[in-house]
Amino acid sequence: MKEYYENKVAVVTGGASGIGLALAETMLSCGAKHVVLADFNDENLKRETGRLNGDYPGKALGLHCDVTREAEVREMIRRAAAFGGSLDILINNAGAGVSGVFDKQTNEDWEKAFALNFYGALYGIQAVLPIMRKQGGGHIVNIISGIAFTPMALQTMYAATKAALNGVTLALRYELWDENIRVTSATPGTTATSIWKAGGGEAPPDAQSPGQSARTILAGVARNERLVLGDGGDVSGAKSCFNPDCATEIDDYLLNVARKRQRGEWVV
Repeated sequence: MKEYYENKVAVVTGGASGIGLALAETMLSCGAKHVVLADFNDENLKRETGRLNGDYPGKALGLHCDVTREAEVREMIRRAAAFGGSLDILINNAGAGVSGVFDKQTNEDWEKAFALNFYGALYGIQAVLPIMRKQGGGHIVNIISGIAFTPMALQTMYAATKAALNGVTLALRYELWDENIRVTSATPGTTATSIWKAGGGEAPPDAQSPGQSARTILAGVARNERLVLGDGGDVSGAKSCFNPDCATEIDDYLLNVARKRQRGEWVV
């Protein structure tokens, strides 16, 4: 894994906290030339960029970016490439685990969910492709979620946005293959981050750390895997959820999850 990231220039959106920060820090520990943290939280961005530059002098750059705004994403990518002299890896990690009762969600809510979880990554891909083509290659990584394979009640927006992103990612993988531009989908697995509280729940006690998730993702990316699965639960979901032979079992499982959630017990 280390050899793949040595002397590479990488951008991580949502890079100032959680899995995004762990991805950035792990790449730096593997010898990345420069890593750009893109985030809308300026306080986190300043703190974490400063900390990383303390450990890896001059190698980290923090850039404010609201990924729901196309112009900001394009400017961030331009500045990142200028800082590093190239742009080898783009990890579209920014997103939110939006949840709620379907009947209470408006079309405006849906537009906001897609703006963050889908269009933010799309803008990044569109902005980085000319750079990667000019330099002869690169790697685009889109962080999806196991929810794309196991859509759960009260998470219709999260399931829809991540499934859409996965579809674009895997189709684009083959469209860009002969241009030496790699494209990978990756799930983080069940990981202890702030996304749980934002979604109204708590991380399970057996959740892995952001660092563990980052190492799994980056190892799979280095192997140019089509779909990197963050833990055993995501592997099981990817294998089973759309398998006709597992339909009854999956129905029973997801119905049980739905009923518990509707009673106020947030389970996965």
